[in-house]
Amino acid sequence: MFNSHNMFRAGLLAAVFALPMSAAAEDVSVVLVHGAFSDGSAWHKVIPVLQEAGIPVRAAQLSLSSLKEDAAVVARLIDMQDGPVVLVGHSYGGNVITEAGSNDEVAALVYVAGLALEAEQSMAGLLEGQPPAPWQAEIQADADGYIRLSANGIQTFFAPDLPADETALITATQGPIQYQINYEAPTVSAWSMRPTYYILTENDQIIPPRLQGFFAQRMNAEVTQLDSSHVPMLSQPEAVADVILKAVSDVSQD
Repeated sequence: MFNSHNMFRAGLLAAVFALPMSAAAEDVSVVLVHGAFSDGSAWHKVIPVLQEAGIPVRAAQLSLSSLKEDAAVVARLIDMQDGPVVLVGHSYGGNVITEAGSNDEVAALVYVAGLALEAEQSMAGLLEGQPPAPWQAEIQADADGYIRLSANGIQTFFAPDLPADETALITATQGPIQYQINYEAPTVSAWSMRPTYYILTENDQIIPPRLQGFFAQRMNAEVTQLDSSHVPMLSQPEAVADVILKAVSDVSQD
């Protein structure tokens, strides 16, 4: 049975493959940027869909030690690509692409339940005075200020729509993040310079949907709403890939 979602995806693939020769020669690349409590393997379900469409794709491996260092990791990946780049950032990765996306090779930004702060605005500053979210009770910290989520935090708040074997894998592979990153701010707002796309996750218990909606509206982003937890690239990878393919197609036709 070929459902409407598959028909939509097939249409996007056809649009990518049917690009004029001059546009196809641009060879648009995709760079995927993971968020906190995660690593590059978070994209393992999305990558094959993009590769099937013939899109060159790379996934960053962030240190999660500082915004400056993580933006530098992404900048190096951008410089290694040929032609324009679509940057995709999940969660904290949205903050990273907001900083790194001012690179002249970046043609579009895709935020996946991502932070989209203004220049000189930190997450701590944005949420100052707000009560802690329930998931924050599941934070575990080490002596150096790196934090991770407990197994219960991953299963209950981070990825409740995934089966237990997948949440166990996320728990084991998550990258601890330096807590001080919450007080760091991007130096630029790349989303004010580029076409933007936003995947808003309606069942998100990490970044509230209302806050995501605020980010998307402020950016004037093209919004796709998904009935998903904080990790749609794992729970609904084809839907996430469709948005990325749409961004690639739009860039190629400019």
